Amino acid sequence: MGEARARVAAVDPVWSRIAEEAVEAVRVEPLLGGLIHSSLLHHPTMERALAYRFSLKLASGEMSEQILREIADEAHADAPEIGQAARADLVAVFDRDPACHRFLQPILFFKGYQAVQAHRIAHWLWKTGRRDMAYFIQMRVSEVFGVDIHPAARIGKGIMIDHAHSIVIGETAVVGDNVSMLHSVTLGGTGKVDGDRHPKIGDGVMIGAGAKVLGNITVGPCSRIAAGSVVLKDVPPCTTVAGVPARVVGEAGCDQPAVAMDQLLAQG
Repeated sequence: MGEARARVAAVDPVWSRIAEEAVEAVRVEPLLGGLIHSSLLHHPTMERALAYRFSLKLASGEMSEQILREIADEAHADAPEIGQAARADLVAVFDRDPACHRFLQPILFFKGYQAVQAHRIAHWLWKTGRRDMAYFIQMRVSEVFGVDIHPAARIGKGIMIDHAHSIVIGETAVVGDNVSMLHSVTLGGTGKVDGDRHPKIGDGVMIGAGAKVLGNITVGPCSRIAAGSVVLKDVPPCTTVAGVPARVVGEAGCDQPAVAMDQLLAQG
């Protein structure tokens, strides 16, 4: 058993660490043993565990766990990048969220992480032409997690959505790699115009709680959007914007604002 676990750790250190934490969690809190075994320890890979959680959380009288599990397993088998992004997201949450102390927390308890992973399945469905099923997943994610991401939206890897309540991301939005955002963020349009109408968020951007980024605008890499801001124009790279409407108020303050998660504005 020790040799087998060592081989798994060498190939997939993220999943190996989750399994080790799961064993310890059962020891500390035996009443969660059933949940932890069924969700984590029962599965040979992280992809299988993610598929199980996806099906368990989103199943309803309208769609069974079995059907959803088959969809998720098919998605992970066809698109290995889904599992790779899930690992990057998990590490991002662990690194950036001071309330996250173990790798198993996001996969078991954090709705922002779980909503993003469900969106990745919905996006795969959208790209493979199964759009009604993609819309169904979007609906269930919105109902269960309070996160509404259109299945066509393109989301990078290394994403951290803290708290995640009332997140809205529109159809033509693009979110780059290593982006962090807090609750009540909207990446939306500005009216009824069809076509490419949602924001494009660059790599390494930090978006504060309650910020609204509206229209087909570009937020440059490694920039910061202050909490409560309404962004209606392009944001230059490596800057901080704040206000209603938002304006540039200074530099980003560091090379990687999405990692630093510093939401305080410099006092002039």
